[in-house]
Amino acid sequence: MVNLINDAGVMKKAPVGFSWTMLLFGPFVPLFRGDVKWTILHLLLLLFFGIGWIVLPFIYNKRHIVNLLERGYKPADEEARIALVSRGIITDMNLKE
Repeated sequence: MVNLINDAGVMKKAPVGFSWTMLLFGPFVPLFRGDVKWTILHLLLLLFFGIGWIVLPFIYNKRHIVNLLERGYKPADEEARIALVSRGIITDMNLKE
């Protein structure tokens, strides 16, 4: 779990790695996180290919963090930055200002 913060001071905790919640609860996870795009994608994969429930838990948490970073969130502390760099989600160059 990493802490991300935006310029307004809003902090979000984002899980890193395999999404057990996505495996157990499927499309409800992105729905409750307000991620309509991934909710629809998950439902379409389930309907047409039947593989969404197995494949998406491996990639969803990383995509969720990338989405938050694109919306202006940044690692809230050094521990979060190191976790994101070590997993290849960000590079040190992304945060140099």
